[in-house]
Amino acid sequence: MKFLLTALNAKYIHSNPALYSLRAYAGQEYASHIAIAEYTINHRVESILSDIYKHRPEVIAFSCYIWNFRMIREIITELHKIMPTLPIWLGGPEVSFDAEKLLKEYPMITGVMIGEGEKTFLSLLQYYLRTLGKESPDKVTPEHSSDVLTQPFLCEIPGIAFRAGENITTTEAQELTDISTLPFLYENLEPFQNRIIYYETSRGCPYRCSYCLSSIDKKVRLRDARIVKKELQFFLDNRVTQVKFVDRTFNCSHRHAMEIWRYIHEHDNGVTNFHFEIAADIVSEEQLEILSEMRPGLVQLEIGVQSTNPATLKEINRFMDMEKLKYIVKRIHNTNNIHVHLDLIAGLPYEDYRSFGKSFDEVYAMRPQQLQLGFLKVLKGSPMYEKAGSYGINYTSEPPYEVLYSKWMPYDKLCDLKRVEEMVELYYNSNQFTHTLPVLERAFEGAFAMYERLAEYYEESGYFLNSPSRVYRYEALLQFACLYDREKEALYKELLTYDIYLRENMKSRPGFSKDMTAYKEQLQDFYKHEEKLRELLPLYTEYQPRQVAKMTHIEAFSYAVWEESVDKRMSKSKAPVAVLFDYRQRSPLTNEARILLVPMEEG
Repeated sequence: MKFLLTALNAKYIHSNPALYSLRAYAGQEYASHIAIAEYTINHRVESILSDIYKHRPEVIAFSCYIWNFRMIREIITELHKIMPTLPIWLGGPEVSFDAEKLLKEYPMITGVMIGEGEKTFLSLLQYYLRTLGKESPDKVTPEHSSDVLTQPFLCEIPGIAFRAGENITTTEAQELTDISTLPFLYENLEPFQNRIIYYETSRGCPYRCSYCLSSIDKKVRLRDARIVKKELQFFLDNRVTQVKFVDRTFNCSHRHAMEIWRYIHEHDNGVTNFHFEIAADIVSEEQLEILSEMRPGLVQLEIGVQSTNPATLKEINRFMDMEKLKYIVKRIHNTNNIHVHLDLIAGLPYEDYRSFGKSFDEVYAMRPQQLQLGFLKVLKGSPMYEKAGSYGINYTSEPPYEVLYSKWMPYDKLCDLKRVEEMVELYYNSNQFTHTLPVLERAFEGAFAMYERLAEYYEESGYFLNSPSRVYRYEALLQFACLYDREKEALYKELLTYDIYLRENMKSRPGFSKDMTAYKEQLQDFYKHEEKLRELLPLYTEYQPRQVAKMTHIEAFSYAVWEESVDKRMSKSKAPVAVLFDYRQRSPLTNEARILLVPMEEG
């Protein structure tokens, strides 16, 4: 008997740890009866159906989330036509809160696993092994399938809703799992090559944020730290690129967080990166100390701010010390070793367009490496779902149930914020304009205003319909800057030149860059000076000067670039400053090339 566990991930680099946890919990005794099939939402439905059919499952289950459920509904509708006797089960957060309604709406669905799935799946697997194990799929008739589902044992499985003839039965809730008893998912890393490893050391959340499903699971359960350390060492020994902790608030237990952070610091392999979602305003001095000692790139932190509007925060049950949060983020930045990701949510109660702009400016001023501008999702089962009507919140009927408008935020303003979000992604979160943007911001009353105007420029230029290439975005930003700050055109050209070479050794010279012909002879002389060259660039000793010249880049800049924004080490004389970009030594935090100063006379 084959039970096929199926996932539709958002991207190929993602994996679905829930399915692997179900299989691991079932144990080796049942491993031969369980198969996993992972696809992405970018696959064609026809291709997924064909592949499922090749598996010849006797039972199938789908892992359902807001990003894949629309497609899953299409798949199961068509799958039932192809394999009409195949029992179809669903599980996951998207189906756990309206299982009965779902079963009524989709008669081809056999049942739904509600809530945590490990214990429930094992019982379900045992049930089907007993009832279908000796039958081949071809021999299971529709009549026999119906008889199977009315077996009393199915009614005794906690945590399911299922169809029995014309009736729908929901059993008692499944008891919560001691997560220290869950097996490790990653004994075999082969299925996870070039994919993100998701890892869990806690379930539940102490906070009650009304938009989040984690607020329902009030009991925080921690995985035994001794087990966690053993599993972390497995990742370290195998030099896994990134481990992303899925704990909702990783540092809700000071002791738990310290034990893990201390361990990864002491056992750092120089390669693996660990990602944590934390509440910044509860970070202690002891935690700041251990974080400050981490290798650059060892840890990255995601912090959900969501809003800085006190009325909004109170209404969504999110209580934080905003000044403490700013202080903590500043302290983390000062050590220049940790990537910080800050989140905002648009469409929350009491947050109008002006208020959101203020929240944006306050969070932007903290200078995170990433600023995620998200939009409220009204999740079934969340407190926000229950109160949406009183807030005047209307949201899409289909997943991801994203806000369309509210009492405070009309639809057109949310559309404006969508365009601002795209500008933030292209220009800020790309980290490709790190020296140009801080100067350009000064031409506006604030960062939010700059991105508003930039979005308007993109709209007027037709760039939202025909998105400019990555390289042309530099040209587009220069054109935009000249509209609002024309007198600094020469400065913006040099800043953009600096930014583009800081990230990439361009094969074709940008059109806005200065003519370097006057410096050609000096550059040739520099690269011919082998002794000096090897002193400055020890990683290039095996290469000839001509090869080094191609592998690095030297650019001449005026004094103004350094005075305005780039590097306060520079002399403020008006003599040109030459910078060598070393692409073999990049910052582990920003991936920017190492820069060296090269003596140069004015051309």
